[in-house]
Amino acid sequence: MTTRIDQRFADLKHEGRAALVTFTMAGDPDTKTSLAILKELPKAGADVIELGMPFTDPMADGPAIQAGGLRALNAGQDMVKTLGMVRAFRKGDAATPIVLMGYYNPIYIYGVDRFLKDAKAAGIDGLIVVDLPPEEDEELCLPALKAGLNFIRLSTPTTDDKRLPAVLANTSGFVYYVSITGITGAAAPDVSKVTEAVARIKRHTGLPVAVGFGVRTARQARAIAAGAEGVVVGSALVNAIRDSLDKKGKATARTVKAVTGLVAELAEGVRGAKRGTEKSTEKNTKKKA
Repeated sequence: MTTRIDQRFADLKHEGRAALVTFTMAGDPDTKTSLAILKELPKAGADVIELGMPFTDPMADGPAIQAGGLRALNAGQDMVKTLGMVRAFRKGDAATPIVLMGYYNPIYIYGVDRFLKDAKAAGIDGLIVVDLPPEEDEELCLPALKAGLNFIRLSTPTTDDKRLPAVLANTSGFVYYVSITGITGAAAPDVSKVTEAVARIKRHTGLPVAVGFGVRTARQARAIAAGAEGVVVGSALVNAIRDSLDKKGKATARTVKAVTGLVAELAEGVRGAKRGTEKSTEKNTKKKA
């Protein structure tokens, strides 16, 4: 079964470019504004959308995304509203892949069977659940795959060749490579190390590899896109929302444009990448230095 994620990466491979994958938190800073942002993301240049599921204990997230989740929860966001946002989005966009990203607890509380049924009906294409290791695939991963959803796994700089096959075993859609150790948005990725890591992952799988954590600028996005099939940007977009809010933390007339403006810049960077040239460019730069 071909999902929207499979189709999008296949189309972009044919175009010879990487995907821009954007992350925003569902319900940040409120459901109405979050939906408005969601609807505008593809127009601004997002190829794949990751939508965060707010959770009270987001252990892998840095301060920016933690704050975004807290704003969403304080505004009353829950799983029902998140799935409702996706249904509303699908009324105007049947092609852009949407991946729900977050932690297992909100799914468990909602009920796994109910969640998978409702997520599929709403128009969700894949899941990234950061606190479920491969050893617990029967909990959610295998049922999700059976329901027709991609289950996207994270690989990190500490995932060695011995561990990688287990990580990739039931992964589908794409592999999310975490470019730095630690929490989201903590540091900028080292492009040369990322390029080597992506090449190593691709020796184990034919799936596309998308790189995230720490990518903030169009320049960084362009560099990463030269060696990977996707570039993920999250904290920078969540910070754009934060910086647009009024003194009471409420959305302003600038909020949606703050996000879409940055997405447009990042998309231009990704589209400007010369695929497969990053290594040779770096070698030439070193020689000149």
